[in-house]
Amino acid sequence: MSPFTREQILELLQSNTSLAGIDLGGANLEAINLGGVNLNHANLWGARLTGSHLEGADLSGANLHFANLSGADLSDAKLSEADLGGADLHNANLSRVDLNSTNLRRANLTGANLEGADLDHADLHYANLRGARLTEARLGAHLDTERNTE
Repeated sequence: MSPFTREQILELLQSNTSLAGIDLGGANLEAINLGGVNLNHANLWGARLTGSHLEGADLSGANLHFANLSGADLSDAKLSEADLGGADLHNANLSRVDLNSTNLRRANLTGANLEGADLDHADLHYANLRGARLTEARLGAHLDTERNTE
């Protein structure tokens, strides 16, 4: 559970564009605007980011394990080496996102927009990609193709 309330997080965002390393685990950040914010190595384990705006945010190395990012806009975000294992990303916009070496194991990516995303060395074992758009995505990913479309 995050030591910060939603109001405290909004106050922090007014004076900071860098929240690198912050602990926001389990926080309710639904529909919040975190576009362009540096959340490098932040703990967002189990955070609720449904419908949030994370365009161009730096989430490299962040812990987003079991986070709910359904319907979130992460276009042009940096998520290299992040942990999105078990995260809910259904209908999320991940266009042009850097997912290089990211853990997406068991993530729900149904209906997600991954157009132009860099998935080089991403771990997609058991991820659900049903209905995901992958046009021009770089797929040097680790796939278990028999299980990714079940």
